[in-house]
Amino acid sequence: MSYLNRDDTKIYYEVHGAGDTTIILSHGYSATSAMWKGQVEAFSDNYQVITWDMRGHGLSDSPDDPTLYSEAHAVGDMAAILDECGVGQAVVGGLSLGGYMSLAFNLVHGARVAALMLFDTGPGYKKDAARDGWNEMAGERAKEFEEKGLDALGASNEVRVSSHRSAQGLAHAARGMLAQVDSRVIMSLPDIQIPTLVLVGAQDHTFITPTDYMTAKIPGAKKVVIPDAGHASNIDQPVLFNQAVEQFLSPTL
Repeated sequence: MSYLNRDDTKIYYEVHGAGDTTIILSHGYSATSAMWKGQVEAFSDNYQVITWDMRGHGLSDSPDDPTLYSEAHAVGDMAAILDECGVGQAVVGGLSLGGYMSLAFNLVHGARVAALMLFDTGPGYKKDAARDGWNEMAGERAKEFEEKGLDALGASNEVRVSSHRSAQGLAHAARGMLAQVDSRVIMSLPDIQIPTLVLVGAQDHTFITPTDYMTAKIPGAKKVVIPDAGHASNIDQPVLFNQAVEQFLSPTL
């Protein structure tokens, strides 16, 4: 249990295990690093596993200034954590928002990414109209947290195992980090030249099409569909999920 100070914003992270290869895992929106408990237990014997709470989430700070929540801030937080841990290059993975931020990190810090693992996620949108629809949803989530407080969290599996301190932090994160501003990430997919795992739960209907799209656009990407799993595929089917990750990592690294 450690904190990194980023311009007076404390970012919570954990480091487990040891090994020549480091994996950094980023959670989904309104979840926390707690969602990765099953993966920490499975992989920390052979890998160094880093998990963390995004700003506005969990044990990380929730700044009052909404401008301190953005894709760039999240990517910077990830880089700063790796720096603090003395890690030059890592396997970068995440679920949902964490997967999108993993792609964004690769776009900015490609030399630091040994491999990508994209779980139940999407790469954003090329068309403004589609992105506007996503951002409208993000804005509605922000309003729900401002009106209902933490009661707006819901009961999805990855959220149910997480706890938060600030509903307003989650609202700011929805507007600044869940919302998207351009097509840079989706346009970067054909340029990815590192091993990439694209995994989705068979019942995660929202992200089946994005999974197929990423698999087609990222050269050599490996696609895995986890049966009887929804959006939190790592929690719904941890054994199958972990097997898929290990089968990807073992010959890759």
